[in-house]
Amino acid sequence: MKAIIVTGGKQFTVSEGDIIYIEKLPDEEGAGVTFDTVLAIIDGDSITTGTPAVSGAKVAGKLLKTGRAKKVIVYKMHPKKGYRRKQGHRQSYSKVQIETITP
Repeated sequence: MKAIIVTGGKQFTVSEGDIIYIEKLPDEEGAGVTFDTVLAIIDGDSITTGTPAVSGAKVAGKLLKTGRAKKVIVYKMHPKKGYRRKQGHRQSYSKVQIETITP
């Protein structure tokens, strides 16, 4: 069984046992997480889609870890003008393991 969920403004296709990296959640590590916005549930050959979400469907998971990704360098330059800007960015994330999908 698979489900399409929305969290952090992004859509993820998940199945039971998957580990996904999503936008940082405010919960503690080891806490349970429930995703209520389920766009579709795929169970074998049957597909249930919502308008926009499937009513009553939930995806439960466990928050394994929160952290920050590797640094990305943002460099801006206008040649011959003396304009140079260097900035680093590390995106925060949460590592979640999907446990159950309830249609």
